[in-house]
Amino acid sequence: MNPEYRDLLIQCSYLAASVLFIFSLKWMNSPLTARRGVFSGVFAMLIGVGGTLLNPSVAVSQLPWIALAIMVGALIGVPLSLVPLTAVPQRTALSHAFGGLAAGLVGTAKYYLWIHEGGEMLTGFRTFAISAEVILGFLTFTGSLMATGKLQEILPGRPITYRGQLIVNFLTLGGAIACAVALVINPQWTFLFPILVILSLAFGVMLIVPIGGADMPTVIALLNSYAGLSAVAMGFVLDNKLLIIAGALDGSSGLILSIIMCKAMNRSFSNVLFGAFGTVSASAGSDAGGAVKSASPSEAAEIMEQADTVVIVPGYGMAVAQAQHRVRELYDQLTKRGINVKFAIHPVAGRMPGHMNVLLAEADIPYDDLIEMEEINPEMPQVDVVLVLGANDVVNPAAKNNPGSPIHGMPIIEADKARTVLAVKRSMKPGFAGIDNDLYTLDKTLMVFGDAKAVVGDMAKTLAGDSGMH
Repeated sequence: MNPEYRDLLIQCSYLAASVLFIFSLKWMNSPLTARRGVFSGVFAMLIGVGGTLLNPSVAVSQLPWIALAIMVGALIGVPLSLVPLTAVPQRTALSHAFGGLAAGLVGTAKYYLWIHEGGEMLTGFRTFAISAEVILGFLTFTGSLMATGKLQEILPGRPITYRGQLIVNFLTLGGAIACAVALVINPQWTFLFPILVILSLAFGVMLIVPIGGADMPTVIALLNSYAGLSAVAMGFVLDNKLLIIAGALDGSSGLILSIIMCKAMNRSFSNVLFGAFGTVSASAGSDAGGAVKSASPSEAAEIMEQADTVVIVPGYGMAVAQAQHRVRELYDQLTKRGINVKFAIHPVAGRMPGHMNVLLAEADIPYDDLIEMEEINPEMPQVDVVLVLGANDVVNPAAKNNPGSPIHGMPIIEADKARTVLAVKRSMKPGFAGIDNDLYTLDKTLMVFGDAKAVVGDMAKTLAGDSGMH
């Protein structure tokens, strides 16, 4: 192929892939177009890989190695894609780990390749880009592995802290940056490069261990941003425009998502990154101290049957139990009776933004009945029954009423304002933040203990039996 035409084809493929990546992010904003967004992203990646394979630097002799790498990636990626929806946050963190590792290894390989070739290619800017790529890539790698471990409960979810921790963290990061500056000044100081790599890997671990499990979804979004920035640096190192554009999109979207989640949790970046959320005792979140009252699924169903309005608050317990289809059955039985049923969606219910929306969409719940927190809260005093399905921290009144609570100030769904509260939980075990929930001890609250799938199924059966008798 004519070199000019080949270069034009490569640049056009990168441009097309970049446009498709932008549309992918746009379409992912709505459940109605999310599937289109996924296919757009996949197609963009295929075009980008195809354009890269046309690059004259890719020799025919390298194609078997590239094919082998693709096969290995597929063998790892396909099983990872089959995890349950409840495991998506840790699977996402693991993907970030692989992305960070790839960026770090590419930067390392390029540095030693150019050193071997005499070092003329290691200009100040390229050395700066390599250093940024290595720091961001390797800290993303180890940080994401730590986040995966905490979410998968392989590692303790509680914050791990020690005296002088912040100073040690800053010294570690400062040491890595100092090595990077020295390498920019003189790339031939090769003894500094392994130190840069080790400090970056260590900082990734040290960055995550003091962060509690409740903040981990926000941390994952931030690590996504770091992975994107490392891809931008890699794009400058490899002179690849697509990597620069895609990395910038990834980095900015991760940052925006982190900001959204921090606002939803009333948390600041400094709190999330350097705080120790969850270190309070389990009793710190509760002032109520009242007795817990319980009801059977059939009794709860009879209470809902007498209501005019029912608001369902889905949470992680519903996701773990995979109860969304039973929720649909309950929804159908209630709406048959002319009862107005809505779903109150907290932005960080579950483990990631949109977690509940995806589960309910899977069960074909009408999207118009999914109401965001800001819209449903003013209606709560007029709601007859609130059914809380495995949600915990996002409905805890301590966020409003207890200044000593670690979640104080976090916006919540104000289930406590409804006339009657039915809370479905396996036990009285605290939620992700590790604190008790004042909602469960209110006089208006009845606990319905058990697996959400079984409990909601029994509620739906009770209502179906009643309708059959009439």
